[in-house]
Order: sequence, then structure tokens, then C-alpha cells
Amino acid sequence: MTEEIKNMPTGLYWQGKKTEVERIVLPFQTIETINESRATREKEKKTGPDIFKAETGKDWYNRLIWGDNKYVMASLLAEFAGKIDLIYIDPPFATGADFSVKMEIGDAEWTKEPSAIEDKAYRDTWGRGLDSYLQMMYERLVLMRELLSEKGSIYVHCDHRVNSHLRILLDEIFGASNFQRELIWTMSAASGYKGMVQNYVRGHETILYYSRGENVTFNKSYLPYSKEQLARFSSIDENGRHYKVITKTRRLYLDEAKGVPLPDVWTDIANFQTIVNSPEILGYETQKPEALLKRIINTSSNEGDLVADFFCGSGTTGAVAEKLGRRWIMADLGRFAIHTTRKRLLGIEGCKPFIVQNLGKYERQYWQGVTFKKRSDEQVPLYEYIQFILKLYNAEPLSGMLHLHGRKGKRLVHIGAVDAPVTFAEIQEAVAETKKTGQDSLDVLGWEWEMGLHDVVEKAARASGVHLRLFSIPRDVMDQRAVERGEITFYELAYLEVEALQDKAGRFVVELKDFAIPNLDLIPKEVRKIVKKWSDYIDYWAVDWDWNEDTFHNMWQSYRTRKERKLDLKSDVHAYETRGKHLIMVKVIDIFGNDTTKVLEVKS
Repeated sequence: MTEEIKNMPTGLYWQGKKTEVERIVLPFQTIETINESRATREKEKKTGPDIFKAETGKDWYNRLIWGDNKYVMASLLAEFAGKIDLIYIDPPFATGADFSVKMEIGDAEWTKEPSAIEDKAYRDTWGRGLDSYLQMMYERLVLMRELLSEKGSIYVHCDHRVNSHLRILLDEIFGASNFQRELIWTMSAASGYKGMVQNYVRGHETILYYSRGENVTFNKSYLPYSKEQLARFSSIDENGRHYKVITKTRRLYLDEAKGVPLPDVWTDIANFQTIVNSPEILGYETQKPEALLKRIINTSSNEGDLVADFFCGSGTTGAVAEKLGRRWIMADLGRFAIHTTRKRLLGIEGCKPFIVQNLGKYERQYWQGVTFKKRSDEQVPLYEYIQFILKLYNAEPLSGMLHLHGRKGKRLVHIGAVDAPVTFAEIQEAVAETKKTGQDSLDVLGWEWEMGLHDVVEKAARASGVHLRLFSIPRDVMDQRAVERGEITFYELAYLEVEALQDKAGRFVVELKDFAIPNLDLIPKEVRKIVKKWSDYIDYWAVDWDWNEDTFHNMWQSYRTRKERKLDLKSDVHAYETRGKHLIMVKVIDIFGNDTTKVLEVKS
């Protein structure tokens, strides 16, 4: 490519193109801190703890972020502009394909369809076709460029449907002079359904590799010699060293040779259509093999560098970065992507502590502000918000009440605020007002809940003679498409029974006793047929032995994987170093991705 062509301005145009990227900066909420991986714990059970193990995570925690990556990246800029050394993304390809998640319950398999908002993450379809896809990618690539360091690189995984469009977008945003290579990943041989197509059989995907600037990190890689290539080192010198003749005056010795320089066509890494029984497979349709990411991360970063993936899916990028000693940031819109990634990282021996974050109430606050009209400059659009939620819940609005907002049949309805968890005191007030009206049934809808709320408020409500139900407001209500399609479901909070058992030495074990999902009608019939016992509904649970009424610290966990279906119903033994009262927080994540928590108070 000549310098003239390299420096030629490029651009791609589509209907409704906007070059100004909206930058909504929102604070992050840390919802969980993962202190130790299960794999590390299991090893230490057998070998004992490594007393010389260096402290990790003191100054830096790797970050797993749940949310729209456009908001996530804009919010990261303040801290990370020009600081990320490598970005790999495997974004949607505009295929129109349906990317659901395969899950195992007991000995059977269930295909979990994405929720309406996860549709953006899993289902590769776009409202305005290619125009909306290009706008989505343009905005995000602009933010990624700003996050990249001067030595940084970006790898964009795509296929034949969009590679030509993305190439022009990347030229426009990063500059044509910073195009490094078009990498061809040859995935597998033509077999099965692929081989039945009435056309050339598609056997590759494309990875577009760009840099931020000229001084890019690049560690040249080599492939091992084949038998034929090794045979060319047939000459032996007086010291018994094998070599091959390059020129009359130059030799290449085998013990000094690095191998064959890695080309831009990769034929040596199989995909999961070929290696269908790989222990890596996690049920994600678009999951990529670790070998692919290992090559990219080793080539374009060094130990300690910061690697990011903003379409993380099953978490391959972060898992490989962790194993290779890189720092990492990952984000995804899908709840199951975050949950799957968390479990995957917990299975890595020596995995450093990391945090799980979202934009939480701040994202909801922004949505509330732009969705509902203010009746005055001073007033928060609370009225419109309440009417909106009531309509989605199929409830009628009420007037003249302080703590009750609507009625659904014979049941009264209270709606929690966008920016705060529903509290015990708040529910008490709604229960008292319900009694004053002469009614005895109340539904409370909330985004978040005061920790350990469920049992306490139910007992208080029963004592008042009120039948109380607690429902989560789904994140889907913030998605216009979900609202328009009528795909909003309010799930009643699950019932969790746990017990803290103390032995003669004063140590504690937490045991799961029962778990129930009240809305059985909302559970797919095929799932109900599979489930044999209450614990089958649980995918993951964790314990914070010293809950400080703030962030949940994951100190012990048990979870199911595709390989290991067994779930421990009792935790490991825990001994407190100090005597007195302690709060234990137990978190359960069910097979639908919903959280349920319970707080226990113990005395050591």
C-alpha cells in the first residue's frame, strides 16, 4: 500500500449516520468481590495453603461489568483513556441468527432463550437492518480507540457478512495507515451440515487487526517445524549440530531456529464444530477456543498489560488473559454472559481477586430522566414512571394514597424507586396503608431490595393480616422493543431457607435447606419436567462470612458446570478469628439468572 493510498481519507455512509458519539458517564457500582477461586481452594485442601503466596488484588482488581458496553466504555474513559493495551472483540455479525444459551439441569439439557434485553446480546438482529448495525459498531469503535494506549492494538472478529463494512469503519476511525493485517482463521473441514450448502463451503472467519499508532506492541510468533521442514536440517557440523544451508556463507542451526514465522492465515486452531467434546465448551453458540485468544494476547501484549473485551460472551478473553498474567476488563449486556464468565474464572487455579460491577441505579436514573417527561423543571418524572410500571404490570393507578400506587384485581400495588432499594420501613408503611383501606393483599415491585429483607417483611405482613408478595422489576422494562412486544415478566422473589450450624470447636458451616420459586407458571414446561428436586433450580451459591452490610464478598462458593453437575449443599467449615456477633450473607443464583439473598446472624 502506497503512502498516498494509506493517507487517503475514508468513510462509510448509511442512513441516519451520526458521527457524534453520545457519552453518558455513570458511576460504577461494585456488586460483588470475588476473593478466591474454587480451583485454588480445592488445591489448597489437598496441598495446604501457599504461605509464600504474594498478596494480589491489593491495588488492582480485574473487572467484570454487566451493562450496555456503550455506557460502560464511556464511563471507563475518565480512568482508562489511553491505558488499555489490547482490545479483542467478537461482536455480532448481523447474521440474523438466534444465539440462545444451552444449560444443563440434572442429566438433561435445556436451551435458555434470551430475555428481551439480552436479545441485544444474544440474538444477532437489528431493527433497521445494516444501518442500525453499523451505527452501533461505529459508536463503540470510536470509544474503543479512545481507550487504547499508544502502543495498543484492536482485533475485531467478523465474517463475510460484515468484514468489508467493518474494514472501512476501522479505516475511518483508526486511520488506514494503522491497518496491520487481515487475519484469516480457517476453522474446520467441510463436513456435516456445512458441506450440504449449494455453494462454496464457508471455512473461515476474519479478524481485522489495527493499531492505535506506529509504535505498537508486537511479539513475533513462530510455528513448530513440520517433519518435512525438520528434515532439511540434515547437515551436521564438526560439533554435531544440525543445520541447513541458507546461502554459501550462511547456515541456520536447528538449535537456534525459532520455527516458521506465523503467517496471517491460521490453519492450526480448530473451532468447536470440529472439537465438539472439548472441556472448554460452555454452551455458547459463538464461543471461541482459548488457543485463538492465547495467540492474540501473547502477540499483542506483555505480562501485566491491560486487556479488554466489551462483548465478552462466555469470558474466553478474560480467562486467557488471567492465565497469561495480564490484567483485564470485560463487559457484556447479557446476565448469563456475566454469570457464565464468573463461574469460568472461579475454575482457574490461582485466579486473582476480581470485582463484578454494573451501572445499577445510575443507568436506571438516566433511563428515567430521558424516557419520562418532567412536569416542571424541578420535579423528577416520578408520576410518569409509576404510571408506566403500573401499565406493564397490568394494574390500575390509585390516587390519594401516600404509599400505594395502584390496584391489580383485589391486590394493592406499591412501586419502589428507581434509584434506591426497597426497605423494610418502606414495606411496613405500605402494609399499614393497605390495612387502613380495609384490604388484605399487597404486591411490592422493586429493582433492588434491602439485604435479607424477604423473611422479615413476610413475617411482619402476616402478623398484620396482609398477604404480601415481592416482585422484581426486570431490567427489560428499559428496552423499548421489549415493551412494544409485551415481553415483560415480573418474577416473584424466591424463597430461600439456609441454616448456620456450629460445631463444638465454635466453627460454622452454612447449609442450604430449601429453595422455591413461587411463580411456577412462569417456568417453562420443559424445565418443570426436568427438575426432580428443589436444589435443581440452583446453579450457583456463595457465602460472605463477614458481611459488612455493603458489598457482597464472595469467600466461598459452589456451582454447577457442564462437566461437574454436583452442587454442594453445605459450605466448607469457617472459623472466626474474633469472638462476638457476625453477619453471614448467602447469595443464590438460580438457573434463570435471578439472585436471592439471605442474612444470618451468628455468635462465635
